[in-house]
Amino acid sequence: MIEENIEENLPATLRWSGLSDVGRFRKNNEDAFLALTFDAHELKYLGKTGDADFRMGDFLFAVSDGMGGAKSGEFASKIAVEHITKLLPKSFHLSAQGMDAGLADVVKELFLRIHDTMAQLGRHYEECAGMGATLSLCWVMPGWIHFGHIGDSRIYFLPSDGPMHQVSEDHSYVGWLQRQGKLNEREARMHPQRHALDQVLGGGNKNIEPQIGRIRWKKGDRFLICSDGVVDGLWNQKIEEISRRNDQDGSLNTVELIKEAVTDSGRDNTTAILVELG
Repeated sequence: MIEENIEENLPATLRWSGLSDVGRFRKNNEDAFLALTFDAHELKYLGKTGDADFRMGDFLFAVSDGMGGAKSGEFASKIAVEHITKLLPKSFHLSAQGMDAGLADVVKELFLRIHDTMAQLGRHYEECAGMGATLSLCWVMPGWIHFGHIGDSRIYFLPSDGPMHQVSEDHSYVGWLQRQGKLNEREARMHPQRHALDQVLGGGNKNIEPQIGRIRWKKGDRFLICSDGVVDGLWNQKIEEISRRNDQDGSLNTVELIKEAVTDSGRDNTTAILVELG
């Protein structure tokens, strides 16, 4: 009983691992990922792998896949992740006070600001015309994950006591057909329009409606954020199988996940962040 009480009083923890690969055919990497921790006073970038507890503050993990050709796709994904750093520390007090309703507004405002920046750059600079990016992010705090998403990068939730499920919705006609039960996973993967997106940040879209939501988490749960390069290479069953395993040294298994996806496809840049909550 004493040991249980001691464990209950320990701060909640998490560990993470992120990795990105250019793939087998692309010359530059238009994917970007971000891992950081923040409180009301400061923000700190985290390494590709690590572990921490929530005494440091809240945590944010994000993946963005840029598009636009030449170097503008690479630039677009960097804009997406860099803008995140400007708004979140100011919003930490909402998290600390448990004001969950306000957090959804903060995440949506973040997406709208990034979209507006990309749209303005596209209007004023020829080399940025048509520049766009997907963005999938998870703001993690004790007990909750608040997420935002646009495009076809993905967020998967892997509860410790249940099957993996895709939290994010692909913003495409094919994604809509699959959600309606009109396409199965195989048919969606083979569909000729599977990469045609109807919502991204920038990309000439006037208005966007990012998907905003939250997930209750408990000890042992994991979540995965990945670009479509992972999905292009691996079936959901394989993604879950690898994401639930640890590497030989006990670390989270992003190395095998990326290696398998690139080996099986590799047509696109391939990026993943895997997080375990404890």
